[in-house]
Parts: sequence; structure tokens; C-alpha cells
Amino acid sequence: MPIYEYNCDNCGRFEFLHGPGEGALTRCPKCGSPVRRLFSSRMGVIFHGSGYYVTDHRSEEYRKAARAESAGAGSCSSDSCGK
Repeated sequence: MPIYEYNCDNCGRFEFLHGPGEGALTRCPKCGSPVRRLFSSRMGVIFHGSGYYVTDHRSEEYRKAARAESAGAGSCSSDSCGK
């Protein structure tokens, strides 16, 4: 269930836990004054399992090319070594 943050001119800021299908509050539950919903900056997202990273969705051709490129990254050619 989502938790939304609201601001009441009389009571100040408060959080409200909404149930399924409930709309946004228009009145303060304590004093009945109009409220404004705030954009909450405290949002946490946790990704479980696979499929969330770019590497989980790359094609096999891309992975082969990346492996070949990283394998050759440590080697020197005669033109670039020692200069």
C-alpha cells in the first residue's frame, strides 16, 4: 500500500497510508482543512532476481564481442607499448 505525504496549513506535514483503490486525500484527517499532496523524496526501490540489469538483456553476439574486447584489453601491440 502506498504512503503519501501531505501538507495541512494547520497541522503541518503528515504521511497517510492509502488502502487499495483509495484516492488522494482532500481534507486533513485531524482538523478537516484542505491538504496538498507533496512529492515525496524518500523512495526506495529494491530489485530482486535477474532481468533488471543491462547485462541480463544483451544479445549473445554482444556478449561475445564484449568478452573478446576485454580479453584483448590487457595486451600491448608493439606500436603502443613502452611509449
